[in-house]
Amino acid sequence: MAQRDFEGFAAEKPAHQNIVSAAPYGSPSILPISWAYVRMMGAEGLKAATGAAVLAANYVAVRLRDHYPVLYAGDNGLVAHECILDLRPLKEATGISNDDVAKRLVDYGFHAPTMSFPVVGTLMVEPTESEDLAEIDRFIDAMIAIKLEADEVAKGTWPAGDNPLHNAPHTARSVIVGEWNHPYSRETAVYPVSTQLRNKYWPSVRRIDQAWGDRNLFCACPPPEAFES
Repeated sequence: MAQRDFEGFAAEKPAHQNIVSAAPYGSPSILPISWAYVRMMGAEGLKAATGAAVLAANYVAVRLRDHYPVLYAGDNGLVAHECILDLRPLKEATGISNDDVAKRLVDYGFHAPTMSFPVVGTLMVEPTESEDLAEIDRFIDAMIAIKLEADEVAKGTWPAGDNPLHNAPHTARSVIVGEWNHPYSRETAVYPVSTQLRNKYWPSVRRIDQAWGDRNLFCACPPPEAFES
């Protein structure tokens, strides 16, 4: 995109304001954020960011394809800015679902990638241009470790209904209150890798029934009476 295109884009400020005012039920703040990103990055910045994101996604795909099938790869096995990891064979072989993998990632200190889109039973990984190599490697190592944990379930080391993945995520309360009757250790539950000993993310809640929650919405805000003067 040429510099004059950016200048022309900036000159369309009134139209941009009209777009924002025409979104009374949406999130109009998204529009100036993306506009500011484009303006600050410029043509060269956007090109570099795109290249970094595509490179990162292919790096993830190459390192994980021996552990999880990668869907929709093109020529030479390349992907675009995202790679889709197929977890359906894992479930067939071990009983561990994409939900289990997503929740176990929390114990490793990650928010799960997009689940079951565009294919049910998959994870869509989209490393952004701002992710450095160390963080991407940490995610890859976590996914490989989770695959090994699933293999232990398949081998019978841990029961299908009582293992670190099925019970994930583990809160601090879940490992310090009461008796520990699981076939895996507390350390395995909350410190699956040694690097977490000094930098551990602790989830505040354990697994919930998402489908039930979606069908039974409730408001956690104060009742209207609380705002009466």
